[in-house]
Amino acid sequence: MSRTEPTTQGRTDGPDDRPATPADERRTADRRTSERRTAARAAWTNPLRDPDDRRMPRIAGPSGLVIFGVTGDLARKKLLPAVYDLANRGLLPAGFSLIGYGRRDWSKADFEEQVLEAVKGRARTPWRQQVWDRLAEGIFFVRGDFKDDDAFDRLADLTRELDETRGTGGNWAYYLSVPPDYFPDVCHQLERSGLAAGADGWRRVVIEKPFGHDEASARELNEIVNAVFPESAVFRIDHYLGKETVQNIMALRFANQLFDPLFNSHYIDHVQITMAEDIGLGGRAGYYDGIGAARDVMQNHLLQLLALIAMEEPVTFNPSELQSEKLKVLRATSAVGPFARTTARGQYTAGWQGSEQVRGLREEDGFDPESRTETYAAATFGINSRRWAGVPFYLRTGKRLGRRVTEIALVFKEAPHLPFGPGQTAAQGNNVLVIRVQPDEGVLMRFGSKVPGSAMEVRDVNMDFSYSEAFTEESPEAYERLILDALLDEASLFPTNEEVEESWRILDPILDHWASTGRPDDYPAGTWGPDSADAMLARDGRAWRRP
Repeated sequence: MSRTEPTTQGRTDGPDDRPATPADERRTADRRTSERRTAARAAWTNPLRDPDDRRMPRIAGPSGLVIFGVTGDLARKKLLPAVYDLANRGLLPAGFSLIGYGRRDWSKADFEEQVLEAVKGRARTPWRQQVWDRLAEGIFFVRGDFKDDDAFDRLADLTRELDETRGTGGNWAYYLSVPPDYFPDVCHQLERSGLAAGADGWRRVVIEKPFGHDEASARELNEIVNAVFPESAVFRIDHYLGKETVQNIMALRFANQLFDPLFNSHYIDHVQITMAEDIGLGGRAGYYDGIGAARDVMQNHLLQLLALIAMEEPVTFNPSELQSEKLKVLRATSAVGPFARTTARGQYTAGWQGSEQVRGLREEDGFDPESRTETYAAATFGINSRRWAGVPFYLRTGKRLGRRVTEIALVFKEAPHLPFGPGQTAAQGNNVLVIRVQPDEGVLMRFGSKVPGSAMEVRDVNMDFSYSEAFTEESPEAYERLILDALLDEASLFPTNEEVEESWRILDPILDHWASTGRPDDYPAGTWGPDSADAMLARDGRAWRRP
């Protein structure tokens, strides 16, 4: 046997005969996965299509999807409707197969009925019976828990059968819509039953947040998952990255000369990233109590938005280049202290949400009356780079706030010289560029303009771009885009294990400080958070935007 050929005794592919290390074995597995993917892409290349042309619809090749935790809210509200919408748009292969795995005693017909109910209530595309009939032919259910060897063996048998009868070609994505505590069990069973690897086709795992509760636990989970699946086959979902307006950040910055030259410390005073929700947490105690707003939103969604706003232009828009630039930003980012002055946290109390009287968190069903879980979190971050040195990034998120909105506001510095007299610019504030992620997706620019009349008076005006007014086509739901990307092996919008670990490294010092400093400040439902959050910015002579 040639020394360049792998042996069954754990030898490396190198020129020596030293025992293979885990790193050697992982590199070998990644190389083989890459070779299989290259061969699969070559087999499905359309000779009439430019591979660099992203304007044409991307249609998944032969494949199937297994959803673990298919009986949960996420699957019913998001995943199953997204699968139907993809089929309705013609983006799934004819033999696409969907397998649900759960503990319910359901037959294939029972599961079809559950999927149909979820789809009819929440699908974004019009109902078409012929699409449903074709999709339902490939819907199956396997009953079992995550430690049931027999159930996973039945699942393996079913996938092999579908490879033959429906032409899925050994290509399977496993969606783990389950709490992280179950990741080890599911990954072990996928490996034991032979579902994690195969001679033909590809295997990928899609993982929902939260991914750990601090840096150490995230590293441990990464090791568990990567022991079974190479990193190139792991897709960590952050559904915010699938939103059209988030993806438009890259187009806004790098397709226009107007904006990116101004994204630096010479012109930007500070950046505010806000994710506000007007809903409470009734019924979500099992998930939320003990986790809190910072772990739930700031560690993933908001730090990912920070990375997209602050990253340098990638050489090309392929997954590895995009992820590399985001990772550079995260490595340069740190929380700014002292945390008693640069952070704030709160917990909503009873109040008025619009015209409705609502309860406080500690009165919500399932929550501890002495709960110290924060429902509001705000913190200051800095980026140690030439472009952003000295520019604070203020991130905030909360429940039961004034309204539902997610936006990124870049607040510009004041002009270095104003040739106007006293009072002529009293009604003008800082110029602002606002990227509205949801719900009124678009971009707003605020700048000063002369008020009509004989006097010289300058006040703020808005220039507003709205997606709904500029485009007739409806944006696909985020989970549609992300599920399709996982089937297509397009990882641009999925954080890598290093990004996840860096995000926890950034946030952990704040969480440690809060854990040692009593309970969160109270704020009435329907307001914009605790007074301590306003004081946090006031110390720097700034104020939060009121969206």
